[in-house]
Amino acid sequence: MSWNLVDTVVLDVDSRNGRVVVKAAGPGNRHIGREIAAYLGFTGGLERAGRAAKLLQHDRDANILAIGFVEGALVEGCAAEFTPDTYYQAGTLSRAFHGQAERTDLDWDAAAAAKSIDWLDKPHRIKPDHAARLRTILRGHRPQPIAVVPTHGDWQPRNWLIGGGVVKIIDFGRFAWRPAVSDFTRLAAQQWRQDPRLEEAFFAGYGEDPRTPDVWRMTVVHEAIGTAAWAYQVGDEAFENQGHRMIAEALELFEE
Repeated sequence: MSWNLVDTVVLDVDSRNGRVVVKAAGPGNRHIGREIAAYLGFTGGLERAGRAAKLLQHDRDANILAIGFVEGALVEGCAAEFTPDTYYQAGTLSRAFHGQAERTDLDWDAAAAAKSIDWLDKPHRIKPDHAARLRTILRGHRPQPIAVVPTHGDWQPRNWLIGGGVVKIIDFGRFAWRPAVSDFTRLAAQQWRQDPRLEEAFFAGYGEDPRTPDVWRMTVVHEAIGTAAWAYQVGDEAFENQGHRMIAEALELFEE
């Protein structure tokens, strides 16, 4: 079940203990470690509700984990992808995941800007005028203390399953402490653009829309740069094109 874009291998295994998923990666891959951290500390509530897998075995040094198989069809590409109830459930689950803990991070804002500049220093196909404008924004940004929470990092229909009308969450390989709004960027760049009802349903489930202009604008910038540059490096042209569109739309936020 691998995406074949990075060196993570995902296997669907039939074992004497039932159907399980085994994930493994090379020593330089950070996704397995992030996923282990998520399962050890923050997925228990989702698991007990039948909304996420159970961690069965893990080995940080070997960069491998085994989890229970989660039944359901991938939301991306099926009718549920554009059904408001899917987003209401996803919003409810997102709030539950984010609401487990919160802390103030004095360094996150500066580190995020530095990471985005680092992406711009690497090979990419971002338009030169866009890259120049992004550098100006990033260098002119004044870092502030930021409230961070446990985030999934790739909260979107390709990581949601649905079975019997129930939404479940998979793939915590981008888990990290970030601003809560960072989990909304991919939805805003994709499905919400096509149907505003999906965004409304999501925040109805979430309980509020926590996006403040300053934090949201910078979060969108970071996500757009990372998408375009990373997708170029791994050869995912469709995702790279989405990243270029995200950059253009992010820059528009600074003109309002």
